Amino acid sequence: MTVLDIRDLHVAVDTDEGTTAILRGVDLTIRSGETHAIMGPNGSGKSTLAYSLAGHPKYRVAGGSVTLDGRDVLAMTPDERAKAGLFLAMQYPVEVPGVTVSNFLRTAKTAIDGEAPPLRTWIRDMRAAMEALRMDSSFAERSVNEGFSGGEKKRHEILQMELLRPAVAILDETDSGLDVDALRIVAEGVNRAKAATGLGVMLITHYTRVLQYIRPDRVHVFVAGRIAEQGGAELADRLEAEGYDRFLAGA
Repeated sequence: MTVLDIRDLHVAVDTDEGTTAILRGVDLTIRSGETHAIMGPNGSGKSTLAYSLAGHPKYRVAGGSVTLDGRDVLAMTPDERAKAGLFLAMQYPVEVPGVTVSNFLRTAKTAIDGEAPPLRTWIRDMRAAMEALRMDSSFAERSVNEGFSGGEKKRHEILQMELLRPAVAILDETDSGLDVDALRIVAEGVNRAKAATGLGVMLITHYTRVLQYIRPDRVHVFVAGRIAEQGGAELADRLEAEGYDRFLAGA
Protein backbone atom coordinates (compact mmCIF):
# COMPACT_ATOMS: atom_id res chain seq x y z
CA MET A 1 0.00 0.00 0.00
CA THR A 2 1.29 3.45 -0.97
CA VAL A 3 1.26 6.10 1.74
CA LEU A 4 1.82 9.83 1.22
CA ASP A 5 2.50 11.30 4.66
CA ILE A 6 2.62 15.07 5.25
CA ARG A 7 3.68 16.22 8.70
CA ASP A 8 3.71 19.78 10.11
CA LEU A 9 4.34 21.23 6.65
CA HIS A 10 5.20 24.93 6.55
CA VAL A 11 5.61 26.68 3.19
CA ALA A 12 6.51 30.29 2.42
CA VAL A 13 6.99 32.51 -0.62
CA ASP A 14 9.78 35.05 -0.90
CA THR A 15 8.72 38.38 -2.43
CA ASP A 16 10.24 41.82 -2.79
CA GLU A 17 8.42 42.79 0.39
CA GLY A 18 9.82 39.85 2.34
CA THR A 19 8.76 36.33 3.22
CA THR A 20 5.09 35.40 3.33
CA ALA A 21 4.05 32.26 5.18
CA ILE A 22 1.27 30.38 3.38
CA LEU A 23 1.07 26.88 4.88
CA ARG A 24 1.29 26.93 8.67
CA GLY A 25 1.59 23.34 9.81
CA VAL A 26 -0.36 20.87 7.66
CA ASP A 27 -0.79 17.22 8.65
CA LEU A 28 -2.33 14.89 6.07
CA THR A 29 -2.02 11.21 5.15
CA ILE A 30 -3.28 9.70 1.89
CA ARG A 31 -3.25 5.94 1.32
CA SER A 32 -3.83 3.85 -1.78
CA GLY A 33 -7.45 3.89 -2.90
CA GLU A 34 -8.41 6.88 -0.76
CA THR A 35 -9.84 10.16 -2.01
CA HIS A 36 -9.21 13.27 0.08
CA ALA A 37 -11.07 16.46 -0.85
CA ILE A 38 -9.24 19.69 -0.02
CA MET A 39 -11.70 22.56 0.23
CA GLY A 40 -11.58 26.13 1.40
CA PRO A 41 -11.89 29.77 0.32
CA ASN A 42 -9.54 31.50 -2.09
CA GLY A 43 -6.08 32.15 -0.66
CA SER A 44 -6.33 29.44 1.98
CA GLY A 45 -3.29 27.48 0.74
CA LYS A 46 -4.87 24.68 -1.28
CA SER A 47 -2.92 25.21 -4.50
CA THR A 48 0.22 26.02 -2.52
CA LEU A 49 0.01 22.53 -1.03
CA ALA A 50 -0.32 21.00 -4.51
CA TYR A 51 2.60 22.86 -6.05
CA SER A 52 4.81 22.37 -3.00
CA LEU A 53 4.31 18.62 -3.22
CA ALA A 54 5.18 18.71 -6.91
CA GLY A 55 8.37 20.67 -6.23
CA HIS A 56 7.57 24.09 -7.72
CA PRO A 57 10.58 26.35 -7.03
CA LYS A 58 8.41 29.34 -6.13
CA TYR A 59 7.35 27.69 -2.88
CA ARG A 60 9.95 27.29 -0.12
CA VAL A 61 9.41 24.58 2.46
CA ALA A 62 10.18 26.20 5.80
CA GLY A 63 9.54 23.17 7.98
CA GLY A 64 7.96 19.76 8.27
CA SER A 65 8.28 16.58 6.23
CA VAL A 66 6.70 14.81 3.27
CA THR A 67 7.32 11.12 2.65
CA LEU A 68 6.06 8.68 0.04
CA ASP A 69 6.36 5.12 1.28
CA GLY A 70 9.02 6.35 3.68
CA ARG A 71 11.07 8.16 1.04
CA ASP A 72 11.84 11.85 1.58
CA VAL A 73 9.86 13.67 -1.10
CA LEU A 74 11.31 17.06 -0.22
CA ALA A 75 14.80 15.82 -1.08
CA MET A 76 13.68 14.87 -4.60
CA THR A 77 13.72 16.99 -7.75
CA PRO A 78 10.35 17.47 -9.49
CA ASP A 79 11.10 14.73 -12.04
CA GLU A 80 12.18 12.36 -9.26
CA ARG A 81 8.87 12.98 -7.53
CA ALA A 82 7.01 12.08 -10.72
CA LYS A 83 9.05 8.91 -11.11
CA ALA A 84 8.34 8.02 -7.47
CA GLY A 85 4.60 8.13 -8.19
CA LEU A 86 3.33 11.68 -7.63
CA PHE A 87 1.20 13.27 -10.34
CA LEU A 88 -0.11 16.84 -10.53
CA ALA A 89 -3.04 17.81 -12.73
CA MET A 90 -2.62 21.56 -12.98
CA GLN A 91 -5.33 24.13 -12.51
CA TYR A 92 -4.12 25.96 -15.62
CA PRO A 93 -2.46 23.44 -17.98
CA VAL A 94 0.19 25.04 -20.17
CA GLU A 95 0.47 24.89 -23.95
CA VAL A 96 3.51 23.18 -25.50
CA PRO A 97 3.63 24.23 -29.18
CA GLY A 98 5.40 21.85 -31.54
CA VAL A 99 5.10 18.78 -29.29
CA THR A 100 2.27 16.42 -30.15
CA VAL A 101 0.09 14.86 -27.47
CA SER A 102 1.20 11.40 -28.60
CA ASN A 103 4.92 12.19 -28.38
CA PHE A 104 4.52 14.04 -25.10
CA LEU A 105 2.70 11.18 -23.43
CA ARG A 106 5.05 8.45 -24.68
CA THR A 107 8.12 10.48 -23.67
CA ALA A 108 6.66 10.99 -20.19
CA LYS A 109 5.84 7.29 -19.87
CA THR A 110 9.37 6.36 -20.94
CA ALA A 111 10.89 8.76 -18.42
CA ILE A 112 8.82 7.38 -15.57
CA ASP A 113 9.20 3.67 -16.40
CA GLY A 114 12.83 3.86 -17.53
CA GLU A 115 12.02 2.24 -20.86
CA ALA A 116 9.78 3.00 -23.81
CA PRO A 117 6.46 1.14 -23.89
CA PRO A 118 6.01 -1.21 -26.89
CA LEU A 119 4.63 0.98 -29.66
CA ARG A 120 1.72 -1.28 -30.61
CA THR A 121 0.59 -1.67 -27.00
CA TRP A 122 1.04 2.03 -26.36
CA ILE A 123 -1.10 3.09 -29.34
CA ARG A 124 -3.83 0.69 -28.30
CA ASP A 125 -3.85 1.90 -24.69
CA MET A 126 -3.75 5.58 -25.66
CA ARG A 127 -6.61 5.22 -28.12
CA ALA A 128 -8.73 3.33 -25.59
CA ALA A 129 -8.10 5.98 -22.91
CA MET A 130 -8.90 8.81 -25.33
CA GLU A 131 -12.11 7.11 -26.40
CA ALA A 132 -13.20 6.69 -22.78
CA LEU A 133 -12.59 10.41 -22.23
CA ARG A 134 -14.56 11.29 -25.39
CA MET A 135 -11.43 12.77 -27.00
CA ASP A 136 -11.29 12.61 -30.78
CA SER A 137 -8.34 10.58 -32.06
CA SER A 138 -7.07 13.66 -33.95
CA PHE A 139 -5.99 15.15 -30.61
CA ALA A 140 -3.07 12.71 -30.54
CA GLU A 141 -1.36 14.64 -33.35
CA ARG A 142 -2.15 18.14 -32.08
CA SER A 143 0.34 20.19 -30.07
CA VAL A 144 -0.09 19.77 -26.32
CA ASN A 145 -3.01 21.95 -25.17
CA GLU A 146 -2.55 24.38 -28.08
CA GLY A 147 -5.98 25.61 -29.12
CA PHE A 148 -7.65 23.27 -26.63
CA SER A 149 -10.74 24.47 -24.82
CA GLY A 150 -10.67 24.53 -21.04
CA GLY A 151 -12.54 21.23 -20.89
CA GLU A 152 -10.23 19.62 -23.44
CA LYS A 153 -7.19 20.64 -21.41
CA LYS A 154 -8.68 19.07 -18.30
CA ARG A 155 -9.48 15.85 -20.17
CA HIS A 156 -5.88 15.77 -21.40
CA GLU A 157 -4.68 16.01 -17.79
CA ILE A 158 -6.78 12.98 -16.88
CA LEU A 159 -5.54 11.18 -19.99
CA GLN A 160 -1.99 11.69 -18.72
CA MET A 161 -2.97 10.36 -15.30
CA GLU A 162 -4.59 7.23 -16.72
CA LEU A 163 -1.65 6.38 -18.96
CA LEU A 164 1.18 7.26 -16.54
CA ARG A 165 -0.46 5.32 -13.68
CA PRO A 166 0.87 7.26 -10.68
CA ALA A 167 0.50 6.15 -7.09
CA VAL A 168 -0.96 9.46 -5.88
CA ALA A 169 -2.69 12.06 -8.05
CA ILE A 170 -3.03 15.68 -6.95
CA LEU A 171 -5.90 17.26 -8.87
CA ASP A 172 -5.81 21.04 -8.54
CA GLU A 173 -9.32 22.32 -9.34
CA THR A 174 -9.65 19.92 -12.26
CA ASP A 175 -13.40 20.58 -12.15
CA SER A 176 -13.16 24.35 -12.66
CA GLY A 177 -14.74 25.60 -15.88
CA LEU A 178 -16.23 22.24 -16.84
CA ASP A 179 -19.82 21.85 -18.00
CA VAL A 180 -21.91 19.03 -16.56
CA ASP A 181 -21.05 16.51 -19.28
CA ALA A 182 -17.29 17.23 -19.18
CA LEU A 183 -17.31 17.07 -15.39
CA ARG A 184 -18.90 13.62 -15.46
CA ILE A 185 -16.42 12.36 -18.07
CA VAL A 186 -13.41 13.65 -16.13
CA ALA A 187 -14.75 12.18 -12.89
CA GLU A 188 -15.29 8.82 -14.56
CA GLY A 189 -11.63 8.88 -15.62
CA VAL A 190 -10.52 9.45 -12.04
CA ASN A 191 -12.76 6.66 -10.81
CA ARG A 192 -11.43 4.29 -13.50
CA ALA A 193 -7.86 4.97 -12.42
CA LYS A 194 -8.75 4.33 -8.79
CA ALA A 195 -10.41 1.04 -9.66
CA ALA A 196 -7.57 -0.11 -11.92
CA THR A 197 -4.54 0.84 -9.85
CA GLY A 198 -5.64 1.74 -6.33
CA LEU A 199 -4.78 5.36 -7.00
CA GLY A 200 -4.72 7.71 -4.03
CA VAL A 201 -6.33 11.07 -4.84
CA MET A 202 -5.94 14.57 -3.40
CA LEU A 203 -8.83 16.49 -4.96
CA ILE A 204 -8.61 20.26 -4.54
CA THR A 205 -11.89 22.02 -5.23
CA HIS A 206 -14.06 24.99 -4.30
CA TYR A 207 -17.30 23.26 -5.11
CA THR A 208 -19.16 20.17 -4.01
CA ARG A 209 -20.58 19.29 -7.44
CA VAL A 210 -17.53 17.19 -8.41
CA LEU A 211 -17.95 15.26 -5.17
CA GLN A 212 -21.26 13.94 -6.47
CA TYR A 213 -19.20 11.92 -8.96
CA ILE A 214 -15.97 11.35 -6.99
CA ARG A 215 -17.08 10.56 -3.47
CA PRO A 216 -14.40 11.52 -0.93
CA ASP A 217 -13.34 9.37 1.99
CA ARG A 218 -12.20 12.46 3.88
CA VAL A 219 -12.82 16.19 3.51
CA HIS A 220 -10.30 18.75 4.81
CA VAL A 221 -11.19 22.43 5.11
CA PHE A 222 -8.24 24.79 4.64
CA VAL A 223 -8.35 28.25 6.18
CA ALA A 224 -5.33 30.57 6.45
CA GLY A 225 -2.84 27.82 5.67
CA ARG A 226 -4.13 25.31 8.19
CA ILE A 227 -6.68 22.52 8.27
CA ALA A 228 -9.53 24.10 10.20
CA GLU A 229 -11.81 21.07 10.17
CA GLN A 230 -11.94 17.59 8.69
CA GLY A 231 -14.47 14.85 8.44
CA GLY A 232 -16.26 12.50 6.10
CA ALA A 233 -18.22 13.23 2.94
CA GLU A 234 -20.99 14.75 5.04
CA LEU A 235 -18.71 17.72 5.77
CA ALA A 236 -18.79 18.68 2.09
CA ASP A 237 -22.59 18.65 2.22
CA ARG A 238 -22.46 20.97 5.21
CA LEU A 239 -20.12 23.34 3.38
CA GLU A 240 -22.52 23.44 0.46
CA ALA A 241 -25.29 24.53 2.80
CA GLU A 242 -23.32 26.89 5.07
CA GLY A 243 -20.29 28.11 3.11
CA TYR A 244 -17.02 29.12 4.78
CA ASP A 245 -18.20 32.09 6.85
CA ARG A 246 -18.02 30.28 10.16
CA PHE A 247 -14.36 29.44 9.53
CA LEU A 248 -13.39 32.88 8.25
CA ALA A 249 -14.90 34.60 11.28
CA GLY A 250 -12.32 32.93 13.50
CA ALA A 251 -9.35 33.04 11.10
